[in-house]
Amino acid sequence: MARTTPHDRPLDEGPPLYRRIATELLDELRDGTIPPGERLPGERQLAGHFGVSRETVRQALQVLRQDGLVATDRRGTHATLPGLPVETPASLGFPIGARWAAHGAVTRATVTWETPPPGHAEALAVAPAEPTLVHRYWSASADGRELRTAVTSFSAVALAEVGELARYRDRADGTTTAELRRAYDWMRRAGLTLHHRDTITRIAGTPSVRVTRRVHDQHDRPLEITELLVDAQQEALVYEFTVPAAV
Repeated sequence: MARTTPHDRPLDEGPPLYRRIATELLDELRDGTIPPGERLPGERQLAGHFGVSRETVRQALQVLRQDGLVATDRRGTHATLPGLPVETPASLGFPIGARWAAHGAVTRATVTWETPPPGHAEALAVAPAEPTLVHRYWSASADGRELRTAVTSFSAVALAEVGELARYRDRADGTTTAELRRAYDWMRRAGLTLHHRDTITRIAGTPSVRVTRRVHDQHDRPLEITELLVDAQQEALVYEFTVPAAV
C-alpha cells in the first residue's frame, strides 16, 4: 500500500482521527491497491503506514467492518468491496517477473517522480529531462541474494487515462511502498487495449538476462516501458500479444 499524506491537521478539527483514517483506508481499497477478498496488512503495519496508533487503526477498521466494507475471519481482515474479478493472465503480472518471486523472497516496490532512465524517454515519447512516474521493483531471497530488479516508466498518456496511476504522483517520494500489481487491470478498465512486446536478451559475461517490455494501446500510443534484470540461461527471444480492453 502507498502511504497517504501525513496527518498534520490538529486532532480537534473535523471528524475524529479514526474516522479520517477509515476514509483514507477506504479510498485506498477503492483504487484497487488491495483487490476484493485480499487480506489487509496487519494493525502494526497500517499504524506505521498512516502514522497513527494501533488503537486508532483498530477503531478505523471497526467503522469499515460495521459498514460491511471489510470482514475479519481466521485469515485476518480482508476487503469485501465489490469489484471486477482479476482475470489478467499470469504472464501479465506487473511488474514483469514479480509473480515468479521465490517463496519467502523479500520484495520492495516504490515510485518516484523523476526523469526516466536512459532509453525510456524516447520509447515513451517524453521530452528530454521531462519527469514522469517511475516504478522500481526489487526482490531478494530470504538469505539476501538478489534475484531480480525492474524499472518501469509510465507515459503521459497512461497517467492521463488511468486515474489509479495518476494518484501516485503525489506519493512518489521514492520511499513509500507502491503496490501497482494491478496496473494492467487498471489500464484495461480504462478502456485501453494492451499490446505488449517483450524482448529478452542475454547480458554478455553474466548469467543474467534483460527483459524489456513495451506496452502500447489500441491507438499505438506508448503506455509504459519496463526493464527487468534476472538470472537466466536463455537465448534472445521476442514475442508479442494483445490484451483487449475490459468490457
